[in-house]
Amino acid sequence: MAKKRKSSPIRILLDPRRVLLAIGLGLIGAGWLIASKFDKAAFLNIDWSWNIAFWVLMAFVCIGVRDLAYMIRLRILTHKELSWKQLFEVIFLWEFGSSITPSVVGGAPIAIFLLSKEGIKVGKSTTIVFLTALFDELFFVIMVPVLLFFLKGSVLFPVDSASIMSISTGTKFVFWVSYGLIVLYCIFLSFGIFVNPKAFKFLLSKLFSLPILNRWRDGAIKTGDEIIVASQEARKESIGHWIKCFIATYFSWTARYWVVNCLIMAFVLVDDHILIYARQLVMWVIMLISPTPGGSGIAEYAFSVYLQEFIPKGLDGTLALLWRLVSYYPYLIIGVILLPRWVRRVYIKRKLISFKKA
Repeated sequence: MAKKRKSSPIRILLDPRRVLLAIGLGLIGAGWLIASKFDKAAFLNIDWSWNIAFWVLMAFVCIGVRDLAYMIRLRILTHKELSWKQLFEVIFLWEFGSSITPSVVGGAPIAIFLLSKEGIKVGKSTTIVFLTALFDELFFVIMVPVLLFFLKGSVLFPVDSASIMSISTGTKFVFWVSYGLIVLYCIFLSFGIFVNPKAFKFLLSKLFSLPILNRWRDGAIKTGDEIIVASQEARKESIGHWIKCFIATYFSWTARYWVVNCLIMAFVLVDDHILIYARQLVMWVIMLISPTPGGSGIAEYAFSVYLQEFIPKGLDGTLALLWRLVSYYPYLIIGVILLPRWVRRVYIKRKLISFKKA
């Protein structure tokens, strides 16, 4: 039996079927919500004033802040090896790759590929991607207890149970199990990068020697080797370097969440912005384990469940679609536009330069 060929990052990026699937699933999810919950009277009662235009514009500003913060973090981690133009292309193609791959898989292999093609050594590219993942998870780990300090825990969960991916289970249970796994991931990765990378590799090797995990042992050993390289790079940095990285991470995620606050403000007054912000932390866990590209379909459903009490009745599907049009589809469009130019630059032009030098 022929061995199934593994998709390379460039094949994933250039596959139009992935883009069409991501768009299709998102439109189906939003379409179902609109068809099942749309209230014509509520829609006709919307006051189409400059207030709506202003807050939608502010949502796009938040998207801009989010991407700028990502670029600044990457500039810090690469020690300014990339120009602002390169940073822009890498971030948007990284987001494009994440948008067309299942959320549960993530865009890490694509990110390593993009950075290496920009001239960053593979070892350093891997280190950067590991560190961005660690900072993203640390943001979540830190913000949950901070928000729980200001809010009663029960208000984070709008329903007792939710049926997601045909699995009916308690929302709180899913959230806290996922949160616990993220905490363990942060501890494990931090130990590997900053404390003892060789012990990390040994533990990883032993863990994946178990019969149920043995098929992924080679990949785990490779990850252990990459962590050792990442540790060597990371230990050279100062405390100030890591503080700047976390500040950039905080602004990027906060701006991401404030997109929803702005869109809701476009249609109704909001009394509790912090609660809307906190609900999105719970939403993010659901989207993180989604098997669909960029959480398409799942994201729209989660939006209507977790934020329904803040949205005028009958408009949750409409707002879910608007949210994805602002925060998701632009990355698909920009990615499709940028990708051919980027491929020409890193492949064709580089080959021509090498040929002339030879």
